[in-house]
Amino acid sequence: MTSDVAPRHLRTLFLSDFHLGTRGSQADLLLDFLKWHDAETIYLVGDIIDGWRLKKSWYWPQAHNDVVQKLLRKGRKGARLVYIPGNHDEFLRDYLGLQMGGVEIADSIIHETADGKRLLVMHGDQFDVVVRHAKWLAFLGDHAYNLALALNTVVGKVRRKLGFEYWSLSAWAKLKVKNAVSFIGAFEQALLTEAKRVGADGVVCGHIHHPTIRDDLGIRYINTGDWVESCTAIVEHHDGRMEMIRWGDIAGQYAVEFEDEPEIDKVAA
Repeated sequence: MTSDVAPRHLRTLFLSDFHLGTRGSQADLLLDFLKWHDAETIYLVGDIIDGWRLKKSWYWPQAHNDVVQKLLRKGRKGARLVYIPGNHDEFLRDYLGLQMGGVEIADSIIHETADGKRLLVMHGDQFDVVVRHAKWLAFLGDHAYNLALALNTVVGKVRRKLGFEYWSLSAWAKLKVKNAVSFIGAFEQALLTEAKRVGADGVVCGHIHHPTIRDDLGIRYINTGDWVESCTAIVEHHDGRMEMIRWGDIAGQYAVEFEDEPEIDKVAA
């Protein structure tokens, strides 16, 4: 990819569940995405740093540090950065209402889109029965999930040799663990109920690693997905239109598409 083309400029970026500090984090793909996208406001919707894993064993490669530095650099260049902690980075909830290194820390926030819609932005773990009432079970599920992540590479190689298409064992495992105790539908409904309670037109959340934009529930529900399996982001265009980007699917094509565009502004990657 060339760094001579100005990044795509958006009104807002919603990103969550990087899980920096774990081997499953797709930090390289995330860095690539951040090189190609700028925004006036960037919401980091929880589980950016995986404090659960880092407490047990330290894993912090250069790519993970580069993600943090890239985001902070965007803040220095004028982007507003809002960090909404999740359950894996809940240690930051001790600093709600403060600003650290130019990054605002909030438990939740109301975002107003360009077309006047009010969206409640929060991680969502507060409405997960596992995390809220049985944290030991959440940790157990987290161990199983990380084991599945470790097996992903082996499973992928075997499936390719057998001629099967890509399938994520970790995504399947996460879904099964969550479904055992808290159905996705119940989670979505709980978030929508909270959005209605605060008078919002919709909600943007993360947590369950299940990217979606839905308008069929009486109020808009948006889940940002994650940067472990789906590698998805939610973006708001300058007219208020919301879009999901599945970066793992389009990264290569995106570079080709923008290769021949004029150099609007030399922006360092």
